[in-house]
Amino acid sequence: MIAYHRTALAQQLVQALQGKTLLGDAHNGLFLAAPRRTGKSTFLQGDLAPALQKADVEVVYVDLWADTRRDPGALIAEAIAQALQGHLGLVARTARKAGVKSVKVAGALDIDISQIGQVDGLTLVDALRSLHLAAGRPVALIIDEAQHALTSEAGEVAMTALKSARDQMNQPGRVNLMLVMSGSDRDKLLRLVVSAGAPFYGSQIQTLPPLDTDFIAHVATLVEAQRPDLVPVDRAALQEAFTAFGHRPQFFMAAMGAVLSPLSGHKGRFEPALQQAAQDQQSQDEAQMESDFLGLKPIEQVVLWRMLDQGSRFRPYDAEALRFYRDKLGSPISVQQAQKSLESLRQRTPALVWKSARGEYAGEDAAMHRWFEVRREAGAWPPGSAQGNLAMGEE
Repeated sequence: MIAYHRTALAQQLVQALQGKTLLGDAHNGLFLAAPRRTGKSTFLQGDLAPALQKADVEVVYVDLWADTRRDPGALIAEAIAQALQGHLGLVARTARKAGVKSVKVAGALDIDISQIGQVDGLTLVDALRSLHLAAGRPVALIIDEAQHALTSEAGEVAMTALKSARDQMNQPGRVNLMLVMSGSDRDKLLRLVVSAGAPFYGSQIQTLPPLDTDFIAHVATLVEAQRPDLVPVDRAALQEAFTAFGHRPQFFMAAMGAVLSPLSGHKGRFEPALQQAAQDQQSQDEAQMESDFLGLKPIEQVVLWRMLDQGSRFRPYDAEALRFYRDKLGSPISVQQAQKSLESLRQRTPALVWKSARGEYAGEDAAMHRWFEVRREAGAWPPGSAQGNLAMGEE
């Protein structure tokens, strides 16, 4: 994968996180949404984190999807604890060997070494305050795939603790704790901010801009430098292919490498072959989603259909949902049957349904929702074979 840095965007976000921009609320928390595989994590780790470090900010990064078997609350606490241990260093190790349970940070705050990384609000707040004091500079906590925190009670507790830490550590004109939370599904990320009971109620979700024409120009320049016989590269054709790939640089660059490879046997201009590869990938993605949907039991199909249709309004067991299931299947189903279907959808590999600790459900992959919307607008929903399995009445 080629290196492409969005330095200007990163610097703008650093300014916003520090509260140095006239408008905006990023200093209270920056929430960024971007589809999977569009460069979000690469930007956070390769551009934003270094820009924050250059601005003399202590950066802690944690990806809640790095190990989905671990509780997200524990992952957050562990990342903070590791950063703190790095600063305490010899002091903490010496204290452990001597049997001392607590050490004083910056001469001001006692922390219990044995409790670092334990998940409860007080410990997490104290750990962040301790990290700030030990580092002697502001702290930025970057949580990638933050919506995953809502899948466990400990994760929800951690989010509430982070909000508390922000309120305690930040003062007018001085930001000591910067919170950056990203998500690949805007609807799920909204659950952190949208309701009165949400830990960051009132904050706004921002969309991370996709890689744009500057990225395409960068790629085209690299191709022209390595393959003078292809000068000039058709930048418009590359942009069209990149868009068809869903602005996913990994797939785009892999396809480009394939068509430019001397082993490909391709002769002449490479841009048409790249565009065809993009169309093939798009068709393959859609075919996979259709296959996944058609492979479900009829009851699972209608439950997933209702979820895709309702989005954040989805209530799996209310009267309207049960009526929807009955109308589509031609016979009533019970709450227990709907519940069993949802659990089956969650247990699939890969999972088709996401569930929060509060019992809220949503599609696991936002791409399936986009696929549903496109097909519905085109009058091509449900997929063909499903029509033979379901009683197809209009809502």
